[in-house]
Amino acid sequence: MAETGSVALYIALMLAAYAVIGSVLGKLRHSFSLVESAQRSTYLVPLALGVATAALMEAFLRHDFQVEYVAAHSNLAMNPIYTWVAFYAGNEGSLLYVALVLSLAAAVTVAVERRTLAAALPYTTAILMSVVAFFMGLLVTMANPFDLLPFVPADGQGINPLLTHPGMFIHPPMIMTGLIGVSVPFSIAMGTLLAGGQRDEWVEPMRVWGLLAWVILGSGVLLGAWWAYTILGWGGYWGWDPIENVALMPWLVLTAFLHSIMAQKRRGMFRMWNIALISIAFILALFGIFINRGGPVPSVHSFASSTMGWVFLGFLGVGLAFSLTVFFFRYNALSSRASLDSMLSREAAFLLNNVLLLGIACVTLWGVIYPLVSQLFRGVAITVGAPFYNQVNGPLFLALIFLMGVGPLLPWRHASAATLRNALQTPTLVALATLGVLVVLGIRKPFALASFGLCSVIVTGIIREWVRGTMARRSLGENYALAFGRLIAANRPRYGGYIVHLAIVVLALGITGYTFYRVQKDVILGPGESATVGEYTIQFVGSRALERLDRTEFFNDVLASRSGEEARPMTVWRAYYPDKRTAATRAAIRSTPVEDLYIVSSESLADGRVAFRIQVNPLVWWMWIAGPLLILGTVVSLWSQPRLSLAAASEPAGMALSPAGSD
Repeated sequence: MAETGSVALYIALMLAAYAVIGSVLGKLRHSFSLVESAQRSTYLVPLALGVATAALMEAFLRHDFQVEYVAAHSNLAMNPIYTWVAFYAGNEGSLLYVALVLSLAAAVTVAVERRTLAAALPYTTAILMSVVAFFMGLLVTMANPFDLLPFVPADGQGINPLLTHPGMFIHPPMIMTGLIGVSVPFSIAMGTLLAGGQRDEWVEPMRVWGLLAWVILGSGVLLGAWWAYTILGWGGYWGWDPIENVALMPWLVLTAFLHSIMAQKRRGMFRMWNIALISIAFILALFGIFINRGGPVPSVHSFASSTMGWVFLGFLGVGLAFSLTVFFFRYNALSSRASLDSMLSREAAFLLNNVLLLGIACVTLWGVIYPLVSQLFRGVAITVGAPFYNQVNGPLFLALIFLMGVGPLLPWRHASAATLRNALQTPTLVALATLGVLVVLGIRKPFALASFGLCSVIVTGIIREWVRGTMARRSLGENYALAFGRLIAANRPRYGGYIVHLAIVVLALGITGYTFYRVQKDVILGPGESATVGEYTIQFVGSRALERLDRTEFFNDVLASRSGEEARPMTVWRAYYPDKRTAATRAAIRSTPVEDLYIVSSESLADGRVAFRIQVNPLVWWMWIAGPLLILGTVVSLWSQPRLSLAAASEPAGMALSPAGSD
């Protein structure tokens, strides 16, 4: 199987290289058959990589420890259900996964966009397959997952204990898919520019693929937050760790892009700006892969760092140089059809929204690279902690939430002062009433009040839009449910965006409640002893230990009661892995829409006592609701996109060989 996997990698590399060369030469030489052949080669790359993936999975399932990668990331004690996690636990497997995902995306792009991007598709294909070929080159030269050991070990080293969590089945794949998925809209943009495209035929494909990368990356970030909250024992969901930040930055830029691309679609504006945004997102995605797999910055997430950082950095430099070169030489083709009419308009709000998002991304980038800068100029790596990000990015996020509430209420082109006043009157009154109620309830912290007040503005504006639209359709004789459904269907991108805004609101509610009103207490309890945290009383019942092949598991049982309620049993799990000299924890969480009771154990003492960290975390439940809402809003936004017929999809494409298309 190892030989089969290795051969499949080499075949995939040759197919990818042929797709690149054939696409470019076929386009330049007006050779229809060569372009078509290169496109068919694109379809075969994921097939070859699928064979390699199956071979590696088979090696894991058979415990073939002569395969060096299998021996390094699994052992006989590993539960077979974690085979998929072990597959991408190291550099070799993760690079194979990235190459497979991107090759699939490239094949789908070629099949789906044959008609829409006919003139630019050969260049788009060449760019996509160049990225695939880069990863394939790494796999066959520096990170082959099928390399064999000179002997057969009796057992493997085992998987990283922190990866044995349900979240690891989805979180890393989604982060990697989201990062590499940015390559698709970037390749569409660059391919269109290389083909000399003057029209906006590339806007809708870029929006669709950008939205897909955005929702996958955003969902991956939220899943990572849930994983950190439940397993690491930090008692938190986000620590502004470099690996977290490099996933956040391209997501922020994609968010800016998705706003401004709507202005281009609606009014033909921001063409140059959108090309710049998608290029920045692509470079930041490559930077994220560099940080993830190159390991130049200390991180608690560095499960698969390596010495290949210089290769990723070099590829990052090539990507930056390529995008700048294309942008410079096609600068004249990027002029917009319309200009900004007024600062009191929806497109102006989008532009300011973009500035804030880029500002947050720049602050985060500076925090990530500062250890490298300090190492270079001062000889010591100084890491940037959460207080820096919170103090600088916190106000920027509040301003962003304000624009989320105001921007959708503004009309296109121009809004008068009276229009703005009428649009904001009801949301402002609701926000003031909300603040009054919160103050009466004892919520007095300024930043918390500002966050809650701005969230109420957004929700009120969205509900008012939905109610007005539904009532207008209701007046035509439709019932309420039908009127609301047809309202959403009439403008799915707009109302899908509103659902996404609601997702951001509930996320902001959870972050605000946790940040400003969390209660924490560290205690050491013996059996029968109790502690009080907030309104909760926690009684330690006792511990149970279970010996496994590679670890000792501790089950610490507690009883939790609140204000005279009946006590409920909870179990806090902790395991120690002696061979790896590390521990893994699972928090016991009692979650409600109001607050979480969060208990994690950190140490078991010789006398039977156990050290606990107990937290009461308000509104955290709402953070996890944000994920499904994010996906729902994206599905609604994409639902209206036309689908090509099978006949259209089967026609050869890429050969709009007019002089303008062959520049």
